[in-house]
This record gives sequence, C-alpha cells and structure tokens, in this order.
Amino acid sequence: MPSINIQSRRSFLALSLGTAAVAGGALSAASLARAQAQAATLKWANLAPGFTTLVTDYMIAKGLDKANGLTLGKPISYTTVSTYYNDFVAGNYDVCIGSWDTFAARYLAGVPLQYVCSITTANMINIMAPGGGATTVKALEGKTLAAPQSTGTYRMMRALIKELEGFDIETSTKVQNVDNPAAPVTLVMANRADAALSWEPNISVGLKKVPDMKVIYNAGDSYRKKFNLDLPYFGVAIRKEVAARDPGVVARLNKAFADCLTGITRNVEEAVEIAGANSGIPADVLRVAIASGRLQFKHVSTADEAGKQTLRVAGDFLVRNGLLPRALDNGFFA
Repeated sequence: MPSINIQSRRSFLALSLGTAAVAGGALSAASLARAQAQAATLKWANLAPGFTTLVTDYMIAKGLDKANGLTLGKPISYTTVSTYYNDFVAGNYDVCIGSWDTFAARYLAGVPLQYVCSITTANMINIMAPGGGATTVKALEGKTLAAPQSTGTYRMMRALIKELEGFDIETSTKVQNVDNPAAPVTLVMANRADAALSWEPNISVGLKKVPDMKVIYNAGDSYRKKFNLDLPYFGVAIRKEVAARDPGVVARLNKAFADCLTGITRNVEEAVEIAGANSGIPADVLRVAIASGRLQFKHVSTADEAGKQTLRVAGDFLVRNGLLPRALDNGFFA
C-alpha cells in the first residue's frame, strides 16, 4: 500500500473540509432562499361590489394562507373590472380571482400567467324574466334583452345558447347594451326590458326585490346536461414569474383556496358575517345566492388530470364558437 506523507494528508483533509463547507453553504443558501420565497408576501386583489370579497376576507380571517405556508397581504380593492384585469396583466399584483375565459384569452395572447384552480361554476350566469313574461329563451324572439355586451360572459352565454338551443340572442332579440351586470336586472324591474342576462349576486338581488321574477336559463345547468361536465366560471391565476420563483407556491395556493371554499360552504352564515359590508352585497342576498345553488363554490384543481380535461373541453367549446383563437396547451395549467 503506498504511503501518504503528512503534507498530502493535510492537503486532502483541507480539500475535503472545504468541499463540505461549500456544499453545506450552498445547501444553507438554498434553504434560506426557499424560506424567504415562502415568507414573501403575495399581492392579490378583489372586486367590490362582488362575491370575491367573500373569498378574500374569509381566507384572511381564518388564516388559511398562513396554515398553507403562504403570506397573502391585504387585497387591493378595485371597483372597475377592466382596471382589475389590466393591473394583473401588467404584473402589478401576483394572484387574481377572475373568469377563467379571460385568463385563457390573456394567456393565448402571451401574458405570462398560469391557471391554478376553478372556484365557481357557470351556474352563476342566468337569464331572468318577469313573472308573467317569457319562460324560455326562444320565447324572447323579437323582445328586448338587457345585457352587458362588452363582457366575455355575454359572449360565452350567446355561444352556449346558440350551440345548445339553436337560438342566437344577438340576432333574434333586441339586445339593450348596459355597462355593468347590475343594470340588466334593474331594467327588467323597471319594465324597460323583457329579460336580463346577468350573474350572481345580481340575480338574487332581483329575486329579493321582485319575488315573482324567475330564472329562465341557467348556463351551468344547460352546459352540464350537454357535456356532463361543469362549465367553470371564476378561478385563480398566478403570474408565471411568481410560480417560477417558488415552485411550491402553486400547490400551497391551490390548497389554501380548497380549504377556503370548504369553510365557506360548511358554514355559510359565518362566511357571510366575515365578509360583512366589504362585499357591498346584503347578507341575505348572499345567503339566497349560495342556498339556491346559483352561486356554487366548487374547487377544481388543474394539478389533476380531470381538472385539466374540464378546462380543455370548455376551451374547445370557446374555440368552436370563435371566442378563443386556438386550443389551450399545457402551459396554461399551473
């Protein structure tokens, strides 16, 4: 066996200790980076009035972000839908709650975002009419339909009715365009329109004020009967650079929203009280919207293949009807 002189042994020992120190230092730095990433405050937002405050307020009040290794700051509150989405697109905040088709369109246009999960279904989107009025959408032929035509929700509802019912609301009715989703219901109550296309909680507001008004078409129900799947509506998206900075953040965010929806649906009364006046919606209206099944909270994760498939089928439906330029690819899913 060859001998090793003292100097060589010392050099070998120094090299070994140095290598270990470097490895240990790198490991510590990586651990520190992960800890700092997890502790970093994520910026998010809500829209008021609207149900999004119910979700954000409940999440913070119950500490569900901390319980899942996240720090969600105080939500930035918006009152204008366009500014709300535009600021997310610009990267002014990290996590956005919004309509899935809006996120899909922005993603396909090149915005660096990914879709984490769906939180509600299209049961929220409805057409309603007065008690003595039309009972089906086809009965609206030649009549006035008040609707926010500039929204993706209107375009999605038009495509759905055209494909499933063979009836084009834009050419077969007199569409009265409005600027916000509350206005259609108000016009029907004032006898200035024969029907209203809107979404919750505006539907329940109308039913509370005029109890004999009725829902004549529910987007979620109709889609489910045709495709045997839920049509997603509101969901959660994250900026891609935020997800890249901390690869575990998506799973933690996904779990936090799942816990949030479970808590809300198990104790609606508590959730409504927590949101309180911040939602801009009367508590009894929120209760009715949830109890009716129209405001249906349902967590669907894109981490699961079934969740991805739900979005693919819905995306193909929008492509067929000219609402998306092409099918969604796997990069859309967080």
